[in-house]
Amino acid sequence: RIILALASLSMLSTFVLPLWQIQLWAPQYPEGLNMKIWHNKLGGAFDIINGLNHYIGMREIKAEMFPEFHIIGIFIGVFIALGLITAFIGTRRWLVVFVATAYLYGIAALYDFYRWGYDYGHNLDPHAAIVVPGMSYQPPVLGYKNLLNFTAYSGPDIGGWIIIAVGVIATALLVFEYYSNKKSAGIHAAGTALSAL
Repeated sequence: RIILALASLSMLSTFVLPLWQIQLWAPQYPEGLNMKIWHNKLGGAFDIINGLNHYIGMREIKAEMFPEFHIIGIFIGVFIALGLITAFIGTRRWLVVFVATAYLYGIAALYDFYRWGYDYGHNLDPHAAIVVPGMSYQPPVLGYKNLLNFTAYSGPDIGGWIIIAVGVIATALLVFEYYSNKKSAGIHAAGTALSAL
């Protein structure tokens, strides 16, 4: 319960740390271009990225195109509260709910990012300066992808890794609780059988 409470409180840091990052490398940008995503804003070199994307017909990236920025903070707050409630009540049922919520949040976030990336990378301006027939520029959901002469990487940033770590810790606690209770039940059953003899 103490571990879960501390893990949940650690997620308060995600309100000030970036959750996700997208990096781009190319021969003309060997140092890379990095775009960071917080729970409520964008940061990094997205102005330069917007300038490059304009030539291939991609829309300008700006915070207003992400309605999620209005609700991600609420979801994080609910998740923290759920973790503290679970730690306070201390039952396995609440721990199952917390772990299930963590995985649902993760799946929903990845799907939402995929949906945005697909729309952003496929709906291109047909009158752009550079048009490659049949080419789309959907960024990777996770990992690396080659896009023309650029290599793109997408993955969690510090805040995202903290949330992932909390989910892993909660899962480990649930597995520990399951096997501890199973072992205790076996010992109790063996003791009952011996006392009956």
